[in-house]
Amino acid sequence: MSRIGNKPITVPEGIEVKVDGQRITVKGPKGELVRDIHPNMTVELNGNTIIVKRPDDEPENRSIHGLTRALINNMVIGVKDEFTKVLEINGVGYRVQKKGNDIVMNLGYSHTVEVKPEPGITFDVPNPNQIIVRGIDKELVGQTAAVIRTKRPPEVYRGKGIKYDYEVIRRKEGKAGKK
Repeated sequence: MSRIGNKPITVPEGIEVKVDGQRITVKGPKGELVRDIHPNMTVELNGNTIIVKRPDDEPENRSIHGLTRALINNMVIGVKDEFTKVLEINGVGYRVQKKGNDIVMNLGYSHTVEVKPEPGITFDVPNPNQIIVRGIDKELVGQTAAVIRTKRPPEVYRGKGIKYDYEVIRRKEGKAGKK
């Protein structure tokens, strides 16, 4: 019994959902998302609720059931409200600035690091030590934030680098601290 897969998805006002075989389209005020779902799953649209069903209790179908429901729910949430990921930059001389749609980062390298947004992604830079990644596709927002973080991952001795705002860096003692 899938607890997540059996939950119905409530479609809010102003969002249009269209199911065409194995392709689901969700339109809302922020944009439009299209996704192909697994052939074993069936999606029923009853008024303003979406129900995902599986054919049987095979292990593969059970595992895909909750995943499919979560992906469709994220599509509905994304076109209504955008998803955001906040990244913080820590370090002396480390900073970020917006140049057009791109961001340019000084991360202690001999050169600047420039990141161009994927289609559907926007960057906000409220201050020189913070990046906000926005978009309607949760998967793409998370992937873009992860790619930015790989440019200079946080370091455990001094805490320098790019980290998520909720991330806690466990600091290590240096060589002198061990006696």
